[in-house]
Amino acid sequence: MEEIFKLGDIRCPSGNLVVVDGGHLGVWSGERSPAEIDPEILGIDDPSLISDVANAVDFAVLGLDAEEAARSFDRQPGLMIYDIPASGADGMRAAFDEHCRAARLNAWLEPLADREAHAQRVRRIAAAGSGGFFMFGIPVIAIGGIPRDRDLPVFASRADFGPGIGERWSQISVQIADVPVESSRLLGEIRVDWARVLFGDTDALNAWQHDEPVDGLADVAFWGAAADEAASRFGAPELGEPGEDGIRGWSGLALPEAIEKARTLLRWKEETGRRLAVDFRPHAHHWQVMRQIRASELESGTVDLGDARALCAMTSWGDGYFPVTADIDSTGAVVSVRVDFSPAP
Repeated sequence: MEEIFKLGDIRCPSGNLVVVDGGHLGVWSGERSPAEIDPEILGIDDPSLISDVANAVDFAVLGLDAEEAARSFDRQPGLMIYDIPASGADGMRAAFDEHCRAARLNAWLEPLADREAHAQRVRRIAAAGSGGFFMFGIPVIAIGGIPRDRDLPVFASRADFGPGIGERWSQISVQIADVPVESSRLLGEIRVDWARVLFGDTDALNAWQHDEPVDGLADVAFWGAAADEAASRFGAPELGEPGEDGIRGWSGLALPEAIEKARTLLRWKEETGRRLAVDFRPHAHHWQVMRQIRASELESGTVDLGDARALCAMTSWGDGYFPVTADIDSTGAVVSVRVDFSPAP
């Protein structure tokens, strides 16, 4: 039998909700063009690839048979194809044209004059009835029609999946209305690479600071086989963070001092070959929510962004692709939005 736990509440004053791996919000462009995002944040450091990504192209699918062509081409959901690297743009158009010729469909790809901001992608998808889109190749879900004027509880269901797996979340859901569910619709899936899922208001995420501290401060944490030796050498106390017993380091340092301490630790680790994990933690919004997650038995936390509140929770399954479903009442309104983690039978 499943147990149900309340993880917290969200607030969504824009009426548009984003479901995404919270670890990927460092590449969220908000109202800016994705071209303004530094490709190095994506882990790209080759100069030619940096240029390729920085000059990527967004396409709209147009024509009398646009919907059928986009669906059967099946590269990205909806009538948009986003973030095609510059070197692949001509090839994408050629592949789409060939697909349409073979299927006798009247449709074509039209490049946008300017890249479409991630917040605008959400609004476009939400207005069309909710669903998925790609953000630098990462599947994200957008849902419209979310109540703007009240807190919405987020629940997680835990089940025992048997030997070798044990107890984990079977789903995490945002409860919008307490009415009977008439039908359900698969909206798409999210890709999780950081073992966490975040529910956040589209407009509020414009204020999200993923790596930049909101107060100019940062923590430095370290652990591992050489932690005692490093603590003695560098005069580091226990960090004292809830849920992190035995972790050493410094908290609330001015950013330049924190950077220097982290560099010193890493330099010592490399020069001596000691086994040590070093974590640099600027007091960004991501740090705020992860600090709560580490201290929480339910591995969840919230962060306020203006009038909105986002919630982030660990999946308990690690990384993967997880489906997102909208439950709908008899009037067509969304009753709940849920991320399912149960393995396929």
